Amino acid sequence: MEDLSLHVLDIVENSIVAGAKNIEVQVLEDIKKGLLSITIIDNGAGMDEDVLTKALDPFVTTKQDRRIGLGLPLFAEAAKMAGGNLLIESKKGKGTKIKASFQYNHIDRKPLGDMSETIITLIIGNPEINLRYTHKMNDEICFLDTKELKSQLGKIPINSLQGIQIARKVLGPRMGTNKHKKLMIND
Repeated sequence: MEDLSLHVLDIVENSIVAGAKNIEVQVLEDIKKGLLSITIIDNGAGMDEDVLTKALDPFVTTKQDRRIGLGLPLFAEAAKMAGGNLLIESKKGKGTKIKASFQYNHIDRKPLGDMSETIITLIIGNPEINLRYTHKMNDEICFLDTKELKSQLGKIPINSLQGIQIARKVLGPRMGTNKHKKLMIND
């Protein structure tokens, strides 16, 4: 995968397959400290101890339709190559938390990619889930909560043109355009 946003897309899709209805994606870019971290938290099926110990093995997967699972191992390798690491916490029946950290300016760190489009893609394809996205870059924060957006939209589907237009407006084309932007349906 060329950029980290595609790893996020893959991991969140795995969360959805695992039955998650609530998923949180947090991106923290702390340029002063030279740190990038990406955290994905879900309330899906979770993993038992046995599966958790094998989660980073590319030749192990819980999916019935294939025999290999590359999402987590590739994400872990991307973090390791950039002087970081990947941590997984999971409890069967409770959900999973995955946190990848990267040295921000490491020469081998993959670019973050277009997180806005990744989030929009997830909303369009999975309108039934509740997705919270927080992106903090130094003192700027971008926040989108699809549960809040669904409430404001009322009977209008979140993956309708109007719903996606509002989500795009909140997410903006780049992080720097959304300083503490509040989600408003009439904007």
